[in-house]
Amino acid sequence: MRFMIIRKGDAETEAGTLPTADLAEAMMRHHEEMGRELRILGGDGLKPTSAGARVKFRGGKPLVTDGPFTETKEIIAGYTLVEADSLEQVLAWARRWPILDGHGEVELEIRPLWEIEDFGDAFSPDLKAEAERIMGGS
Repeated sequence: MRFMIIRKGDAETEAGTLPTADLAEAMMRHHEEMGRELRILGGDGLKPTSAGARVKFRGGKPLVTDGPFTETKEIIAGYTLVEADSLEQVLAWARRWPILDGHGEVELEIRPLWEIEDFGDAFSPDLKAEAERIMGGS
């Protein structure tokens, strides 16, 4: 199963504060160790919302709002995409998140990804093959 570990944003990530060398090293060690048990499929930090935009649809029409965004509880600072046997396995690694990150005040959210097989009959074999072609086999 695939899971996304979502690192929620905070005042420092929104300010564009770069990690210290110690934090960068701690995060690399954590991911290296985690990669020995879980398959790491990807992950990156995200720039502050001031560098981005949101697109909301109302009545089918897009409304674009430039960042920054004030609702920090909705902000994502980064993510790691992993493959694991269970949510419990991912939680075990999330509990070991480096304490240097966010000065020990970090919120992580872990969410399983939908797999094509989860949609049952909504994806015909042809549509499934097309989705896999478009998404690169994920």
